Amino acid sequence: MTEGGTLEGRVEAILFVSGEAVRVDELAKALGVSMLEIEAALNKLRDDYDFNQRGFMLRRFGHQVQLATRALYADDVVRMLQPVQKQSLSQAAMETLAVVAYKQPVTKAEIEQIRGVKCDYSVQSLMNKNLITEVGRKEALGRPILYGTTEEFLSHFGITSLSELPPMPEQVSEEEQSDPEELLP
Repeated sequence: MTEGGTLEGRVEAILFVSGEAVRVDELAKALGVSMLEIEAALNKLRDDYDFNQRGFMLRRFGHQVQLATRALYADDVVRMLQPVQKQSLSQAAMETLAVVAYKQPVTKAEIEQIRGVKCDYSVQSLMNKNLITEVGRKEALGRPILYGTTEEFLSHFGITSLSELPPMPEQVSEEEQSDPEELLP
């Protein structure tokens, strides 16, 4: 099979057909080019898509890249395709995911201590959705599983790295907390 066309065209074809995020290093390997060349091609595609306000854009999620619908055209796509809405996460799952995102790597026991309730179902649900994954084992009694977020987590929330998460809310200091007895008449 002969290779032809531009590197940008070859990259675009792979991203278009895959439909999913693709690891940049795997893309370079598959095309037999260096990481520098693949990065240059991705930057050229991104700039071209943005300059011409194409219907899709290049999105980066950690070490992955994907073609995505440009938000500017989302209403048109929804009207045409009337897609089924993505099932939102339950409150319990969102709380569990927040603990994992901010405290990772973290064990179930640590999540449960922070939330004050069991989290088996939420952890399993988040793993099934590929938003969290096992990242190792803690060097402690029983060697409990450690959990962390995935690149799918970044993609789901439209961020490229964990550094883009909003800061944790400040803890209320003990002095600022009111004494329950002060509330009594």
